[in-house]
Amino acid sequence: MNKILKLLFSVLAMASLLFCARSKAETPLTSSERGQEPTAQVELATPDDSAQTASKPQPAASTTVTLDELTREALVRNPAIKSAARRVQAMRARVPQARSLPDPVVSAGWMGDIVPPFGVQQGFPPSARSLSASQEIPFPGKLKLRGQIADRDAEAAWWDYENTRRKVVADVKVAYYNYFYNQKALEITRKDKDLLEKLTKIAEVRYKVGKGIQQDVLKAQVEVSRLLQRLTILEEQEKTARARLNTLLYRDPEAPLPAAASFEQSKLPYTLDELYRMAHQNDPDVQRQERMIERNRYAVNLAEKAYDPDLRVGYTYQQRPLLPDSHGVMFSVNIPIFYRTKQREGVIQATEDLNSARRGLDNRQTTVNFEVKSQYLAAKASKDLAGLYSKAIVPQSSLALESSLSAYEVGKLDFLSVLDNFMTVLDYETNYYRELSNYQMALARLEPLVGVELTK
Repeated sequence: MNKILKLLFSVLAMASLLFCARSKAETPLTSSERGQEPTAQVELATPDDSAQTASKPQPAASTTVTLDELTREALVRNPAIKSAARRVQAMRARVPQARSLPDPVVSAGWMGDIVPPFGVQQGFPPSARSLSASQEIPFPGKLKLRGQIADRDAEAAWWDYENTRRKVVADVKVAYYNYFYNQKALEITRKDKDLLEKLTKIAEVRYKVGKGIQQDVLKAQVEVSRLLQRLTILEEQEKTARARLNTLLYRDPEAPLPAAASFEQSKLPYTLDELYRMAHQNDPDVQRQERMIERNRYAVNLAEKAYDPDLRVGYTYQQRPLLPDSHGVMFSVNIPIFYRTKQREGVIQATEDLNSARRGLDNRQTTVNFEVKSQYLAAKASKDLAGLYSKAIVPQSSLALESSLSAYEVGKLDFLSVLDNFMTVLDYETNYYRELSNYQMALARLEPLVGVELTK
């Protein structure tokens, strides 16, 4: 960095002296004027320095926000999580209902004169006032099965809630790392834009004194405009990332958000086979499908019990004016005479639902294998690229830029080559942060699948 700055100072000083010499050719220079050299304050952001900043945890300041703070707020405020939690409570409330007996039926009536109510007809022996009550009692085992079905529905709803919770946390992390990248890219691009503007001035000075060509000036101006275009795109992306975070936190999309705090690059301590096993054990969709298989297995048993009749027990009391009061007891059962179109079809339906749930589990296990491998490979590739950028590509390209500046200073290299090397360093610096963020985002997307926290 210091060598590059010294070379830039030297080039700028030489060009300025040449220009001053041409413009004051007829005026002798004093010794004090000969000693004055123009200097330029320039700074080139290098990924080595920035990488160390990103890889070391920094104390959170009032102007920054940490990932942990955003995650905790999302778990408290996100409406999707609240909705899923309410759904679990609703499904759990169905369990005792399903296990309960049907409501008893109580009826009152009279036979005789219709008016007045409960009046009896004198001289008519069958005339009476009556009061009855009845209770339906399902065939043994039906209530238990209905309760088990409702219980499995509640467990499936809980895994839906867990899936929503994990995905919201993963979305917050992905948005945070994207937000971090956009901020770093903006920071680097703005610094390098200032440096490029100084290089443009050098090209202009050399052109004025006859040491350069107009093409150099025009090319430098074009590259400055390209950086302005890049800044516009990055600023838009940074606003989008901020709006995404605010949305996940149930805030106004335009609400202010502090800068993302630096973070330590996470490690992936598991092999691909270990991740497969963890996903099969912890993936919310896999767990939900297993609960639905159990639920539909109970539903098949319940459908088969539909052939068994339910019992209804009733009691009747009659008050007759000309005869003694009477008491009666009634037993009734339903007869499944329409079993071909009702009970049998119900068993077929429940069996197909069970087969569908089993195939759904097979599909989810296959899909989760693909998702795990996809994110694992993405994380591995981004980690390797980030290491390659920080340890090899960026240092080498910086040396190439330093060498080209030295050659340009003594007139052995054209300005366009220097400019090309400069833009290459800029691209590699931002690419490093892009791959670092991609690595963290891939790990964040793995977390809902394997049920283990991989990023902090």
